Amino acid sequence: MTTTFGDWHAINTLLLRYAHQLDAGHFADVAALFEHATYRIAHAGTDTTSEYCGAGAVLAFCEQTRRFEDGTPRTRHVVTNVDIQVTGDVATARSYATVLQQTPDLPLQPIACGSYVDRFERVDGVWRFADRLIEGFLLGDRSQHVAWHQGTPA
Repeated sequence: MTTTFGDWHAINTLLLRYAHQLDAGHFADVAALFEHATYRIAHAGTDTTSEYCGAGAVLAFCEQTRRFEDGTPRTRHVVTNVDIQVTGDVATARSYATVLQQTPDLPLQPIACGSYVDRFERVDGVWRFADRLIEGFLLGDRSQHVAWHQGTPA
């Protein structure tokens, strides 16, 4: 099967939808993207990987993110260097992610950057996440971002 622009666009849209929903503080919508997927985080500087399976587990993980008065985490997830490969009804993507944050107590700055390694599947003609691995993060000041920022880096 030939990769079409439609395939590429649908997968790229999933990558961007994740970033937009996360930055908007719409954690249930983020979690819904992983209803049929695993969401894994390789913790920086360790041999540990956390794994969350399905929307409920991903939502519980996302809810650890601090939201401010406007309902958002005051972040921008910038996804770049996207490389999508499609083979039939399975696709992979590698991309870079840079997370910027500004809060009343934190000037605008990058707080993390790393890579997304994704696998997608097409089911009934619709692309969806099958697996996401977040890896290779360089970490900045996440004190305003997540409850567990000091103990378990991601």
